[in-house]
Amino acid sequence: MNTKVLVTGANGQLGKTLADVVAKNEDTIEFTFVSKSELDITNKSNVQDFFSKHNYAYCINCAAYTNVEQAEQTPEIAFEVNAEAVKNIAESCRETDTILIHISTDYVFDGEKSTPYTVDDLPNPINEYGKSKFLGEQYVQEILQEYFIIRTSWLFSKTYGHNFYRTILNKSKTEETLSIADTETGCPTNTINLANYILDLIEKQSVRYGIKHFSDSKAMTWYDFAELILSENDYSDKINLVKAKKYLTFAARPKNSVLSNFY
Repeated sequence: MNTKVLVTGANGQLGKTLADVVAKNEDTIEFTFVSKSELDITNKSNVQDFFSKHNYAYCINCAAYTNVEQAEQTPEIAFEVNAEAVKNIAESCRETDTILIHISTDYVFDGEKSTPYTVDDLPNPINEYGKSKFLGEQYVQEILQEYFIIRTSWLFSKTYGHNFYRTILNKSKTEETLSIADTETGCPTNTINLANYILDLIEKQSVRYGIKHFSDSKAMTWYDFAELILSENDYSDKINLVKAKKYLTFAARPKNSVLSNFY
C-alpha cells in the first residue's frame, strides 16, 4: 500500500519544487498537492472534512504568508495563515494520526546572536511575520507529538516564485547598476535541496521528531548573494553592483539569521 502524503501550498515555490522532485522518484509514495482554492486551511471545518475523507500518513505544510513587509501593515492576515491555519492542520493531523512536516523560518530569531542559531536557542521574533511563524510552531508543539518543524533560511527557487534570486536575475537584464545592502547575514537555501531533505525524511520513515534546522550552510549577506547570482549567470562584467548603506524596510529584520543545521 502506498504512503499517502498531502502537500499544502502547492502553488508556492517550495510546493512546485516538491512536485518536480517527487515526480522523479519511485511511486511507492502517493502525493496530493493542494492550493488555497482546493483547500482553505484557514477554514477549520474544511480542513477537518478534507483530512477525514483521506488517509494521509504525512502532511507537508508549505502554505505560508511570507510577505514580511506587508505583515507589518496587516498582521491579522499573517497570523491567520501562519498560526491559526497551522493550528487547524495540527488538530486534524492529531485526529487522523497524520505526521506533520511544517516549514518554518529563521525569522523566529532576533538576529542579535553572533554565532549560528541552534535548535536549542530560544526564539525572539522582531517582526510580525516572525511572530506569526513562531506562534504556528508553538501550536504544533502543543497539539502534536509526532511532527517535524523545519526552520529554513532565505529560501529561493531559480525557477518558481518571487524571490531574491529571480529578482536579481530579472533586474540584471534591464538595469546597469544594482544597489544591495550587506547589513544582514543568512544562508540562502535552494528549494531543491530542502525538497530532497523532506522527501528523505518520508522515504526513511524517520522518527527523529522535533525541530530541525535546514539551510545550504554557506553564510553570506544579501550583497554576497547578489554577487554569486550575477557570477552564476555571467552578468558580473555587465552589472555595476554596489553596497547600499541602508536597506529601506518597514519591518525590523534580524541582522544575523544563520542557522546551525540540525537534521
